[in-house]
Amino acid sequence: MESRKPNCNAPGSGCYDPRFIGRDGRVFYFHGKSNQHFSLVSDSNLQINARFIGHRPAGRTRDYTWIQALGILFNSKTFSLEATKTPKWDNDLDYIKLTYNDGHVALAEGPLSTWYNEEKDVKVERVANKNSVMVTLKDVAEILVNVVPVTKEDDRIHNYQVPSDDCFAHLEVQFRFFALSPKVDGVLGRTYRLDFENPAKAGMAMPVVGGEDRYKTKSLLSYDCGSCVFSQGSSFQKETTLQVMEHGTLDCTKFSHIILYLVFNTIDMNV
Repeated sequence: MESRKPNCNAPGSGCYDPRFIGRDGRVFYFHGKSNQHFSLVSDSNLQINARFIGHRPAGRTRDYTWIQALGILFNSKTFSLEATKTPKWDNDLDYIKLTYNDGHVALAEGPLSTWYNEEKDVKVERVANKNSVMVTLKDVAEILVNVVPVTKEDDRIHNYQVPSDDCFAHLEVQFRFFALSPKVDGVLGRTYRLDFENPAKAGMAMPVVGGEDRYKTKSLLSYDCGSCVFSQGSSFQKETTLQVMEHGTLDCTKFSHIILYLVFNTIDMNV
């Protein structure tokens, strides 16, 4: 990612109410339900869930929703990032709450302020004075996050009918994955599978995909959904690893090493 803030119009992003862009570059909406949790990415060694917030004005058939928090399970560790609730937005305040293994993470305000866990495989860095961070999971993913409110202009355009006691502070996110298996699943994760066929109809102004029952989890840090493939005891060793970078390239170096090994062993046998 060239920018250190989420690009809501690029692959791997989840913004607005909420609108996702998959690895294939196609836009789709997943509304879920307010005050429930859904798996965005589920792989053998990585689980990323989202908590949705929102409300349902009178006469509506579904909730307006936004991503309020991310819950991450990685290397037998847990990490969460939340937008704290506020009735009105103040640009001088920081609305990010960070938790690592159930303990509060104190991250000083100011750009380049950085926090590491003891193993140095989880890093959080501010990319602005307030409300913008980059989370790095070593060798697995980078996550860019902004905390933003639902503005009065948003409310006017979309007729959200936002109540006076909550501006629905929420997250704009963008993910970059370094190593996903072919079995990865989740609302966004499934778009990184080589056999993925996007169910959203091309050309629609607002293509909505379902699957709430498949992706719903009991909590922000659980992996009990119908399509979840995460295993708490898993390591980075996978049967077959798909190296997914920004443009979805495949790392062939491992295969070349295997071929060389077989060639040299064959020569030795024939001598």
